[in-house]
Amino acid sequence: MSNILIETKNVRKEYSMGEEKVEAIKNMSLKIKEGEFIAIIGPSGSGKSTLLHIFGCLDLPTSGEYLYKGKEVSTYSDDQLSAFRNREIGFVFQFFYLLSRENVLENVKLPLLYRNTNEKDKEDMVAKALEKVGMDHRKKHLPSELSGGERQRVAIARALVGEPNLILADEPTGNLDTKTGESIISIFEELSKAGKTVILITHEMELAEKADRIIKIRDGEIEGG
Repeated sequence: MSNILIETKNVRKEYSMGEEKVEAIKNMSLKIKEGEFIAIIGPSGSGKSTLLHIFGCLDLPTSGEYLYKGKEVSTYSDDQLSAFRNREIGFVFQFFYLLSRENVLENVKLPLLYRNTNEKDKEDMVAKALEKVGMDHRKKHLPSELSGGERQRVAIARALVGEPNLILADEPTGNLDTKTGESIISIFEELSKAGKTVILITHEMELAEKADRIIKIRDGEIEGG
């Protein structure tokens, strides 16, 4: 049985900027195994975030194939894509995106609102996710009462609560100091050791070097990895 979670075959992504066509990703082919911790690194505008959006089914390729567990994702309907993202993928972003008027518990519970799960099971899943990131003692606090590192830990718990197989992190340490950023990366390392596949976008080589493999991208093409 194959242990390849993600495979892209000659994936291209093109955007229209007025009358001009911009090719963000150029014929990219790669494979990522289940449980790998991958760092994608490259200069601004290299196509890192575009590739992550394709991995997360937030965007579809202009051409080429994106296979997840051997299935072509572009054949899914919008409803199937939404269900797929909710079940399989956890997203972590640079800017946290926590609801300011909801406490930590309610923020982490958000992905479960779209699941047919009873309230007791939801509470157990939230508690488990918060415990993993060391934030169970802050569950009644509002985001405004937390530090930047604590907010990112809550965002990671929200990504984990649905027990996805794939964690996508787009510059998750971009708004954090070095020490706090390293503590966040250590969470991703532990998740990978526990069998989750983690794909990290970063521009910091020191953080990228903590991953199992580094994929370098420039001008929409793979330089190394």
